[in-house]
Amino acid sequence: MSAEPTTRMPPRARAQTPVATVDLVIPVHNEERSLEDAVRRLDGYLRHRLPYSYQVTIADNASMDDTWAVATRLAAELPRVRALHLDAKGRGRALKAAWASSSADVVGYMDVDLSTDLRAVLPLIAPLLSGHSDVAIGTRLARSSRVVRGPKRDVISRGYNLLLRTVLSVSFSDAQCGFKALRREVAERLLPLVEDDSWFFDTELLVLAQEAGLRIHEVPVDWVDDPDSRVDLWATIREDLAGIGRLARGLGSGRIAVETIGDGVRRPAAGPPHRLAGQLLSFGVIGVLSTVAYLLLYVVLRSWTGEQSANLVALVVTALANTAANRRVTFGIRSRAGAVGHHLAGLTAFGLGLALTSGALWLLHHAAARPGRFAEVTVLVLANALATLLRFVTLRRSMARTHPVTNQ
Repeated sequence: MSAEPTTRMPPRARAQTPVATVDLVIPVHNEERSLEDAVRRLDGYLRHRLPYSYQVTIADNASMDDTWAVATRLAAELPRVRALHLDAKGRGRALKAAWASSSADVVGYMDVDLSTDLRAVLPLIAPLLSGHSDVAIGTRLARSSRVVRGPKRDVISRGYNLLLRTVLSVSFSDAQCGFKALRREVAERLLPLVEDDSWFFDTELLVLAQEAGLRIHEVPVDWVDDPDSRVDLWATIREDLAGIGRLARGLGSGRIAVETIGDGVRRPAAGPPHRLAGQLLSFGVIGVLSTVAYLLLYVVLRSWTGEQSANLVALVVTALANTAANRRVTFGIRSRAGAVGHHLAGLTAFGLGLALTSGALWLLHHAAARPGRFAEVTVLVLANALATLLRFVTLRRSMARTHPVTNQ
């Protein structure tokens, strides 16, 4: 993790800012034109509509215009507003610094364009203050959400969240909505493990929270896209893809110690474990044993029948055993609850594996008139590796549905 940037806060504003129950941060970079209107709107809304004490924190990350001057003036004028300046750029970096310096029970943030309807503020923080949830996020992808934005951004957002579900098996629906909050004690444990200081910060925070077994509450929001947004979409996409790869490797290898997050933090009721590292290890061991059993069965059956029949029988037998073993060992489910759905997911994964291996054999036998057993086995090993990955993703998503993310 990079060295901590220099931060500063106007002494006068700091002295005037009272202790708050909720601290909402607005991270800004070169926002001199829109900052004042946004802060006054948010402050006015919270003052009249929020039944809790609050604080609005302007977190200026290395602005080059007059953003800091506007922020300090607002902090001096408005009793519930404070200003924080960082010498280094990065939305994630700004949020880390602002949340770490807050004494509020709940910390959160929203974008300076106030794209999210402010009526969602209370539904966002209420489950955190009541103890119902650990993290709360706005979602633009719920059926009841009303969203106004261009088709390109909508497709990119939905594609990104689908990628997260496929690669990291997340159960939350909208990682990048600029409207999130969490209990401060949870933030204190999560933030040291979040490595990204830019736009991937949101995703990394949520994935780590889920892997630690924390409760994530989703709030459908009304959201209007800012046509003046200066976010470089393609650069952000590249950073996000790199972040997903880094996070998958860190969780898979056990380098990211998510087990330390939950120490002393309330966890959900007992259910299947969600930690990716342990699941990957268990699934991998079972997968190796299943592959060995599959190959042995195939070689034995191939002496009596054709390649497609041998492949079908060997795959069915090992698929049934694999699903049963993973349900009990990898995902910790010993009751019959959800068993039908889990086995249906296993059958779906079986179908994908059958299509892959059968297709691979068909291609091999059309490419070579008489391929040897070694060639057949080699092709099947590669096809089974891909089928195994698809099986893990399918089963993990099915098991997660037994304990879904809460929604309003």
